[in-house]
Amino acid sequence: MTAVPSASANQISPAMERMYHQSSLLGEWKGTWTANHSAVSFKVVNIRGAQATVEYTHNGHTERGIGTVNGATIDFGPVTLGTKNGKNAVLLFSAGGGKATAFLEKQTPAAEDDKLTGGWGGYSADNGKSASFRVLSVDGKEAKVSVTIDGVTRQGTGIVYKNVIMFGNTQVSTDDGKTGKVIYHVGNKSYLIPVTKVKTSSTSTSTSSTVDKSA
Repeated sequence: MTAVPSASANQISPAMERMYHQSSLLGEWKGTWTANHSAVSFKVVNIRGAQATVEYTHNGHTERGIGTVNGATIDFGPVTLGTKNGKNAVLLFSAGGGKATAFLEKQTPAAEDDKLTGGWGGYSADNGKSASFRVLSVDGKEAKVSVTIDGVTRQGTGIVYKNVIMFGNTQVSTDDGKTGKVIYHVGNKSYLIPVTKVKTSSTSTSTSSTVDKSA
């Protein structure tokens, strides 16, 4: 059986694309105000539709609350955070006639990267499907992956969203870095396959038929 071309594997649904654009805002941003060079940070904890849970730290004081999401920006009181690439952001302050600008950088959560990186394999008795999802590396919002579903292997670049990697019509997620789930979309149907992280060994012999042997 021939592998699916990588070009089609990198296509994502409109819902996932919208999620990706929102995910570029998620995380902790740190930088300094351009005027006085004092430290400032803005943390986007989560996004639910048009609302975001945020933490805004300035002058040693942290404000927590709900911000308003508008495309690639979040408004929270007198400040607005905006990013175009998910790596650098601009924070604008405007209140009482006063204005200020800060340039921030996304902080990489290495622990989350470690949770996702590695091989995942499993089988679902409910739908009879097996999955192998190898996360070769994670770099910010992108991950190099190799996925095998029903004997078909695809390789390419996936999109990272918190503890989820989306690749074409397949995604893998984990909360503890040990167990997780692969969701495989075909048309209007979705198949859930429980997976566990595959321990690496010094030999190339696979311990389970669910591990991708074609890579």
